[in-house]
Amino acid sequence: MLLALLVLAAVLVLSIGLGARFLSPGEVWAGLWDSSSAYYHIVHDSRLPRTLLGLMVGTALGLAGAIMQALTRNPLADPGLLGINAGASAAVATAAVFFGVGTFFGYVWFALAGAAIVTAMVYAVGGGRSATPARLALAGAALNATLLSYVSAVLLGDTQAIDRMKFWTAGSLASADFATVERLLPFFAAGLATGLLAARPLNALSLGDDAARALGARPAVIRTAVIVAVTLLCGSATAACGPIVFVGLLIPHMVRPFTGPDLRWMLPYTAVLAPVLLLGADVLGRVLGSPGELQVGTVTAVVGGPLFLYLVRAAK
Repeated sequence: MLLALLVLAAVLVLSIGLGARFLSPGEVWAGLWDSSSAYYHIVHDSRLPRTLLGLMVGTALGLAGAIMQALTRNPLADPGLLGINAGASAAVATAAVFFGVGTFFGYVWFALAGAAIVTAMVYAVGGGRSATPARLALAGAALNATLLSYVSAVLLGDTQAIDRMKFWTAGSLASADFATVERLLPFFAAGLATGLLAARPLNALSLGDDAARALGARPAVIRTAVIVAVTLLCGSATAACGPIVFVGLLIPHMVRPFTGPDLRWMLPYTAVLAPVLLLGADVLGRVLGSPGELQVGTVTAVVGGPLFLYLVRAAK
């Protein structure tokens, strides 16, 4: 855990330091704390909000993926692949085009509703308590394709909406500001706390409903709490940055070999390492796309796919 925290700290410093003008760690420190520093406004006006937003969104998506994999007993469960991010995206696109919503605080309520509806639909179509990993994956893939097609169709019919949301639809941290960070924080904190507190009950639920009841757990309450946590985490993250894939799928597979299946260890490790992947992808996008940038959602998709295939082959 200490090593993971050190890696996260290094990526945070790199994310703040990298931009049109590279800042050394000493300059980053001065920009953070010394209001008379020449770097103070560079850090606080754009780079710090972007980094904090990436930290929260990465943690949210990674934790949501790990919780979903535990709840569904499906190693392929992920907010992106199961259509939950697409549900939030479809709701946000509807809000932007048909209701003229243009702020995060307006988007987030639609995103939460969309994420909740799709979560319930995937679980129901996949078979509920008798759901198999294959059925859940198929149900999620079908809903994901349908909803993303809807998003494209809605936005193509409104050129102004396309201009406003072209970076959002790709998954982007570029428009981050402190107002978005502050409004995301309560949803993120509630989802994070609920998800981490669900670790022990989910361990019991992994033994089956009867065994969980014998251990004093209440399966229906656990499932409800977990769905609420996933909805808060995915809905708020998608409202802030747009749909970003592979973070929730990849990180649990990376940490499981050294944490084991115990969620009391796996969830904290996932919460620390998921933002490393997201912010690392954001930094890579800024380097490869210089003098412009590649959006973080594009980089996670390009890097995450081959890396996940490698992990799957290595686990055989």
